[in-house]
Amino acid sequence: MKIDLNADVGESFGVYKIGLDEEVIPLISSANIACGFHAGDPTAMKRTIALAKEHGVALGAHPGFPDLLGFGRRNMDATLEEVRDYITYQIGALQAFATSQGMKLQHVKAHGALYNMAAQDMRIAEAITEAVSKLDKNLILVMLPGPKKDVVQEIGKQYDIRVVFEFFADRAYNSDGTLVSRREPGAVIHDHQFAADRVIKMVTEDKIASKDGTEIEVASDTICVHGDNPAAVKLVKHIRESLLSSGVEITPMGQFL
Repeated sequence: MKIDLNADVGESFGVYKIGLDEEVIPLISSANIACGFHAGDPTAMKRTIALAKEHGVALGAHPGFPDLLGFGRRNMDATLEEVRDYITYQIGALQAFATSQGMKLQHVKAHGALYNMAAQDMRIAEAITEAVSKLDKNLILVMLPGPKKDVVQEIGKQYDIRVVFEFFADRAYNSDGTLVSRREPGAVIHDHQFAADRVIKMVTEDKIASKDGTEIEVASDTICVHGDNPAAVKLVKHIRESLLSSGVEITPMGQFL
């Protein structure tokens, strides 16, 4: 069995340091790098790419809404044209920094509110897919396997873009397959063993228990882990060790999809 382990990184900007990229990146196989709208800046993008390159980690663009104050987690009433332009602008910026270091992007994963809205509104999902397809059809698009998973896959086929689905190791799920809002208690899982057990169940059975106890299907090829504090880094290490001890190979999604 093979699985990709990804994390959102490169979120520092200016004099503000966010996350523990130096500790997290060596533990993952794919990096979702902030592109300057919800977090990150040109220097952070350059440094994060260099760090990923050093550790053999595949590169991914992590474009979000232009909402630095809200960290991209607030819904925006953007037009579909604006969504396409946001995606194009941010991927283009990261592509340039990757090219300057002899690297290529592997994937694209929308951030925060844009990511969640795309799982519900297929017009937004299509706008993102279309923008990615016009830049590079070899890019893999990472999406949430929510209630409209089949439609998302069809949109990917329409634009000749590979779509893969993602599982969040440290987030609680609603019974419809969407993520529990961070504003609700229990939305973020801190118990290392519980999170690791969920990951192994997802990898081996494609299922987990939702917040209300209902068993739901969350078949995914990549697992997102968050490592923005020391406790979270320990969680990433525990999940990685649990996967390896279970005979699961951790490798970039582009190498087995």
